[in-house]
Amino acid sequence: MPPRYLLLLLFLVVFLVTIIQLEVLSLAFQKLGLSPRGALLLVLGALFGSSINIPVTTIKSTPPSRLPPDIPRWGRLWQLRAPGYTGKTILAINLGGCIIPVGLSLHLLARQLVNPFDLLPALLIVTAVSYVFSRPISGIGIGMPVFIAPLVAVITALLLEPANAAPLAFSSGVLGVLLGADILHLADIRTMGVRVASIGGAGTFDGIFLTGIIAVLLT
Repeated sequence: MPPRYLLLLLFLVVFLVTIIQLEVLSLAFQKLGLSPRGALLLVLGALFGSSINIPVTTIKSTPPSRLPPDIPRWGRLWQLRAPGYTGKTILAINLGGCIIPVGLSLHLLARQLVNPFDLLPALLIVTAVSYVFSRPISGIGIGMPVFIAPLVAVITALLLEPANAAPLAFSSGVLGVLLGADILHLADIRTMGVRVASIGGAGTFDGIFLTGIIAVLLT
């Protein structure tokens, strides 16, 4: 097969996979009470917003003594160390991975789709599990197995509110990972040697956003 046809085939495969992913994610958001159009806009906003980090402050940090020989294939919640590390770390908040999913969680609370008395224990459980299973990786950021938090969020939501588990699973999954894996590890930033520590950002669909989506799809 000529190279140009191989490139065309590769483009078609990537295009179809992207369309399927967007459709699946849109269906997940519709389970949260959003319209199809609103769900698609939210997915696209999170997708493109994942590349936008809003700087909050700059702190002094120390470079890592050495990089790990093998980088675990875990869900990374903070961005990788970029070239040009200068001994300072920019603490930022990611638009697509933090602001948008947290905003949606607050929206679900405001519309009373999530019972705050159910959210509190679910949030405490997911936060505790996220903190235990996440750890700082020198020169990399914070690592945590991707499916741990979603599974815990789903099980907890099904036990607490089986008739309306999807919104509770999303909110507890998003906020629990944000608190347990990111916020509670802020003290580790100074010793990880990363140029940018982006809360909620580590790629196209980061760990926090992906956690909420998986939680919804599993309910």
